Amino acid sequence: MPLASQLLTGLVALLHVYFLVLEMFLWATPFGRKTFGRTLEEQEATKALAANQGLYNGFLAAGLAWSLFAGDAMAFPLRFFFLGCVVVAGIYGAATASRKILFVQALPGAAALLVTLLARG
Repeated sequence: MPLASQLLTGLVALLHVYFLVLEMFLWATPFGRKTFGRTLEEQEATKALAANQGLYNGFLAAGLAWSLFAGDAMAFPLRFFFLGCVVVAGIYGAATASRKILFVQALPGAAALLVTLLARG
C-alpha cells in the first residue's frame, strides 16, 4: 500500500505540473483556448491571473514531490497536507469555476489521500 500511495501522489504531482504549464505558458494558445473553452480575448485578459494560478499549482506539485523524497518522519505529514490542499482546491474550483475540476483535480487527490491514509494504517 505504501507504493500505491507514492505512485498516486506522483501522478497527482505530475497533473499539477501539467496544470502549471497549461496555465502559465499555454493559456492564450489555441490549445489553452480549446481546453478552457474561452475566446482569445478572454484568455488574453486573464493571462496574468492564470499564470498566478499556475504558479500555485506548481507549489502543490513541489510539495507533493517533497513528500516523495522526504524521510520517513516527514513523508506522511507532507503528503497528507499537500493532498488535502489539492482536494480542497479542487472542490472549491468545481464549485466556483467548472464542475470538471472535481474530476480532474479533486478526485485524483482524494484517491491518493485515501490510499495514503490506508497505507498509514
